[in-house]
This record gives sequence, C-alpha cells and structure tokens, in this order.
Amino acid sequence: MSRFRSFRDNESDSATIDVSPLMDCVFILLIFFIVTTTFIDESGIDLDKPQAAASMNTETKSIMLTLTEKGEVSYEKREISIAGVRNLIREKLVDKEQPVIIQSADKTPVSLLVRVVDEARLGGAERVSVGAR
Repeated sequence: MSRFRSFRDNESDSATIDVSPLMDCVFILLIFFIVTTTFIDESGIDLDKPQAAASMNTETKSIMLTLTEKGEVSYEKREISIAGVRNLIREKLVDKEQPVIIQSADKTPVSLLVRVVDEARLGGAERVSVGAR
C-alpha cells in the first residue's frame, strides 16, 4: 500500500459558484437606491403660479407689481421703493385671499424678486404669484 492516497474520485466533481447570495445583495441594493431617490425633498421658495388669463379676470381682483431690469418696482406705472411695497400691499389688500401678481422682466435680478415677494408677504398677502412679461 502506498503512503499517499489518491483523491481522483473527488476531482471528477466540478466546482461551481453559487450566485444566489450575490443576486440577493444586488436586489437589496437596487431596492435601497430606488427608495432613497424617490423621497428627496428639494428646498426653494414656495410661489403660487399664476393661472391662465381666461380662467379669471386678474386685472380687477389682483394687485399687480412690475419689476424692471434696472431694479425698479412700479405699481400702476408709478415707481415705488422696495420698502414701500409692504405699505402699498397693506393699503390695497381687501382680504388675505386677494392675489398679488409680480411681473418681472427677463433679466430682473432674482434677489430683487425675492425681496419684493418677502415684502408682499410681510404686508399681509398670502397669495403671491410671479409672472413674466
């Protein structure tokens, strides 16, 4: 009898890799990424988008402010200051549901738009919409 044993009987079995745990991990990662990407909350300013002009007559019911590219704020074709927006809204606002529409030119600075929206809200307006000319 030989000192060394022959393991040729076991060599005939082929070695296989079980991929089912790998597939489980892939599906768990896929579910994780799907769930986490659907609940992303983006921060920003909440603004009411203006409705179509055909749905309601906005000229008689709303307060319309205009912003120019130079940074001027006007109401009914007369220029007012940014600080005067709050007082104007307090005077002209009939009820809190009355819309305030801010029309801005294409190249109006965003910082000016945000300041006017803030002043309108501080004046008591709850519905502030932004439109473009």
